[in-house]
Amino acid sequence: MKTGILGGTFDPIHKGHLAVAEEVRSRLNLDEVLFIPVGQPWRKTGASILPAEHRIEMVRLAIADRPSFSLSTIEVNREGPSYTIDTLEELRSARGVGNELFFIVGWDSLTDLPNWRAPERIIHLCQLVAVPRPGYFPPDLKSLENSVPGISERVILLDGPEVDVSASQIRERVTRGLSISGLVSEAVEKYIREHGLYLASEEG
Repeated sequence: MKTGILGGTFDPIHKGHLAVAEEVRSRLNLDEVLFIPVGQPWRKTGASILPAEHRIEMVRLAIADRPSFSLSTIEVNREGPSYTIDTLEELRSARGVGNELFFIVGWDSLTDLPNWRAPERIIHLCQLVAVPRPGYFPPDLKSLENSVPGISERVILLDGPEVDVSASQIRERVTRGLSISGLVSEAVEKYIREHGLYLASEEG
């Protein structure tokens, strides 16, 4: 079993997330991709994000028609800040060593990996799959090797897809009363509208 893992705030989930997940699934012949909404993002302390129930439901709606995609609330259910190492260890314990884990990150996040909790343990538990992020150069694996020995053998660098859409852009467009059609799935767009999400009064 080969499982891809795509974590994020998903505030909201958009078509870029889906494109990345499908590209990685197809290129690496994965059996499934787990979407894991973050509980308390440790790198965004003090930042305002939607309550987990909204973000979870939007992920559920976005992937409903994709049988190879599934939702995990493992980080939301766990108390305290969400650390990748805790999630990987929990998944490895639950699924056993026969399940290969492929953790999907952007080029920028891979470059920042030395600052994560237990990066040396992370690369032991999974393969890292790094995808392009607009405005960022490919990670310097030689430099990363100095901080996290062995990482160059645990990274798969992909050259696509190049996704030029962000959740912050979508939130801003909603606040300004602009269309987000084509940026999120129709079901997510409807959910945002029906629940009045990202309106000026909701911003923090």
